[in-house]
Amino acid sequence: MPSPRAALTAASAAGLAVLTALVVSAGGRPFAVDAAAHAGALAHRPAAAVDAARLLTGTGTGVTVYVLAAAAGWLACHRARVPASRRVPVVLAALALLGLGQTVRIGLRTAVDRSRPPAADWAVHAHQASFPSGHATTSALVAGLLAWALLRALPGARGRVAAACCGLWAAGVAGTRVFLGVHWVSDLVGGWLLATCWLALTLPLLGRVARRAVPAPMAAASRTERSAPGTSAVPRPPRERSPGGRAAVPGRDASPGPGE
Repeated sequence: MPSPRAALTAASAAGLAVLTALVVSAGGRPFAVDAAAHAGALAHRPAAAVDAARLLTGTGTGVTVYVLAAAAGWLACHRARVPASRRVPVVLAALALLGLGQTVRIGLRTAVDRSRPPAADWAVHAHQASFPSGHATTSALVAGLLAWALLRALPGARGRVAAACCGLWAAGVAGTRVFLGVHWVSDLVGGWLLATCWLALTLPLLGRVARRAVPAPMAAASRTERSAPGTSAVPRPPRERSPGGRAAVPGRDASPGPGE
């Protein structure tokens, strides 16, 4: 049986290949679901919502996403209290993961060369081809990196809640692209499939870099904390035993009583 990671990689890669083939075979024209979502967005676009969407969409591109990727690499070793100098390779590896993923996306976008929705419908500036969505791909990659790091850094429910918030942010950034009229829904799906495939392939490699950054004593201490949270790692001294083999009770004489 394939591992869950291998199955996820294969499924997302197959989905992306099928969707790309459909987009190319249609000559880049929108599908029915694309046209319906685009028309719905244009019909319900109050000014306040447009302003909020512009702010949110701005967090999914530019310098911000690379700062977040670097933060993910830094946080990945936080629980093991790794010194700053040993975290640098993890930060650089996280940035490389994002940068190489962007390179793959740009190559696919150039090859497909799908047209965007009509420029008259745009509520924000956009450029170059439409498929896959750059904001959807990038925000999903960064959300995956942050979720991976937060699950390592924060124990239990706190890490899961923080990781879920990262996913909600990425979904919100992607949704603004349709709302602002610069992408089709299928562009977002293509970006999510590409990001999922790329993360499934590369996060294990990033995990290896993070493990190498943790010295053996720190790794052992971190495992002890995870296995017994809130308890001391110092072993208890053995209980004294009386000559008869019974465990001595503090505060009592271990010698036999009168009737023994």
